[in-house]
Amino acid sequence: MDIRAGVAAMVSVVALLTGCATLPPIERGGAPSASASVIRQGDTLHLQYQLDRDADVWAFFDSALMSEVREPWRPRQWQVLTPGVVLDRVGFYDILRSVDGGPVPRTVDIRITPKAVDLEAEYPTLKFSNGAVALPTRQMTVFPMESVAAVAALPSDLNGVDLATGPTQVRWRDEAGPVLYAGERRPELITQYERSYVLLGQADVTRDEGLTAVIDPALPHWMANTLADAAPATGRWYRQRLGAASSGAEKPVLMAAWNGPTQRMTSMGGSVLPGLIVMSFEGRGIEEPNPEIRERALWFIAHEAAHFWLGQTLRYEYARDAWITEGGADLMAVRALKARDPSYDDKSELQTEIDDCVKYAARPLGSAGERGEHRAYYACGAVFAMAAETAERRKSGGDFLDFVRLLLSENRRDGVVTVQDWMSLYARRGGRPEQASLMLEMVNNGTRDPKAAVLALLEGWDVALEGDRVVLR
Repeated sequence: MDIRAGVAAMVSVVALLTGCATLPPIERGGAPSASASVIRQGDTLHLQYQLDRDADVWAFFDSALMSEVREPWRPRQWQVLTPGVVLDRVGFYDILRSVDGGPVPRTVDIRITPKAVDLEAEYPTLKFSNGAVALPTRQMTVFPMESVAAVAALPSDLNGVDLATGPTQVRWRDEAGPVLYAGERRPELITQYERSYVLLGQADVTRDEGLTAVIDPALPHWMANTLADAAPATGRWYRQRLGAASSGAEKPVLMAAWNGPTQRMTSMGGSVLPGLIVMSFEGRGIEEPNPEIRERALWFIAHEAAHFWLGQTLRYEYARDAWITEGGADLMAVRALKARDPSYDDKSELQTEIDDCVKYAARPLGSAGERGEHRAYYACGAVFAMAAETAERRKSGGDFLDFVRLLLSENRRDGVVTVQDWMSLYARRGGRPEQASLMLEMVNNGTRDPKAAVLALLEGWDVALEGDRVVLR
């Protein structure tokens, strides 16, 4: 049973979001052009913006769409209270604009009724069974634009775009008590450059060596125990193989929410941020111990923990390069689980990567995110990582973790691994030039023959074309 593909007979809806957002960092820019306050008032939040200039449009940096339906999530949760201001969608971005086309008022009030929904390659809101809610710190960041047309002209990837201002400074407060941030309670919190979650409401915090767990008290105990055990153990294994991460992974926080035992559903989603793994669960299929669901949870943690190194200590340069971190983390997770349990069926996992890469490789990998085909970054990125592992095996007898260790040592100073960095190391570890050219062709243009392309990249693996399928034997 594969949660990503579906659980026959007992599950009708399955969601597994295994990755980080494709947003660039926004540490660049000058002083913030907006400040905001978020106050939890029972089941709703009151958001108030103070804008420091006249602008016809304020766009949201975080404007991901809901998965599956590919629609904006804010209109279903946010109600603008300020007269004459509307929440709209233009191009790739949610925006605030005035009805008459003039400048947006300097103060804007919004009522938020938070809901937990799956987003495309972005950090979602988490809701806990006791009413607590955890929100990504960057969810409120806005930046000014001169017109709706200017927003429509923005690319989906803001790397290289001068936003002129820094991220929004946000003050967080809960009328019922202190807020929780980085495992610590505070009367209130101000965030700006941080990228993490703020929890508003009550939550149980359990501290253990190397891990602070913030787990929904209603999450089935067997799953809670699985998470609390796996996260620190996986982190220790990665540290032994790769050295220290520079992302706060030495004392990680695990935050897990439970959305209830929904009938005919087994859902597991989440992502990773500096020093923080967030997960959410839903469905009857998670109520009782299940070895296959447990394996998927372990795989999920292994993928997300890999991002402390490949994704945070090193990040990609442009969103189109997400295959470097997502596919790489997939193969790292496979290696971590195999090291933890020699009976783990790594071939089945890698076969899924091969099948999915063949499915998506006809179209350019670099623009997969714009098409909503985020899975392509994982699958074809994993196939590229398998090619790198072949080269590393020939060079040193090592595996993909040894390749990643070299990436870290060569690029840790600026924290960025570019396509050129990756391909240069691949060549120096003995990667075939024709394979590197094929990867770049798949990224930029797609390939006319996905099966032949995948077979060519997996030279050195025991693969063959059996019928209409590339099979790992």
